[in-house]
Amino acid sequence: MAMKKRGAMEMSVGTIVTIVLLMAVLVLGIFLVQRIFKSATGAIDLTDDQLKNEINKLFGEDNELVIYPGSRMVEIKQEENDGVGVGIKNLLQGVSGTKTFSYNVVVADASDCAESVEEIEEWFTVGRSESDIPIAVGESAIQKVLFRIPSGTSLCTARFRINVDAEGEAYATDFFDITIEAK
Repeated sequence: MAMKKRGAMEMSVGTIVTIVLLMAVLVLGIFLVQRIFKSATGAIDLTDDQLKNEINKLFGEDNELVIYPGSRMVEIKQEENDGVGVGIKNLLQGVSGTKTFSYNVVVADASDCAESVEEIEEWFTVGRSESDIPIAVGESAIQKVLFRIPSGTSLCTARFRINVDAEGEAYATDFFDITIEAK
């Protein structure tokens, strides 16, 4: 009778060890998958060359303006920095040489947020606007628009619009959304 109890005890220890190892592998797998999918949500961690490659993938034949990430949605936690990549391509017809472009990012819709438009505009750290960007016909320029979300910001989604001018004339416009998450 004593032998049967000992065998049952050894089997349960082996089962527990197996379960613990399987759980460790499961947690590691979930962590890696989450890390892979989260890496493509913003532009701040990309080098200039990586951002240029990602934006060039988004350009089609007729795209004058593209935004990275392609989903146009960036999730930023409070007290963290992140942003979007902006690609402008010179597709002006009937011109040659280099033309001067400029862009400006404005708050388009902040109705979901408790903050005022002026408070949301304070989220910009760099790249809100730029002028005198020389782009040759058929070429593109890549810029970063970066944000820092202050602590205490409401958990909401705000829409921003990018307006691009070429030689002082309206050229292209597009939008992106920023969703604020808890820190």
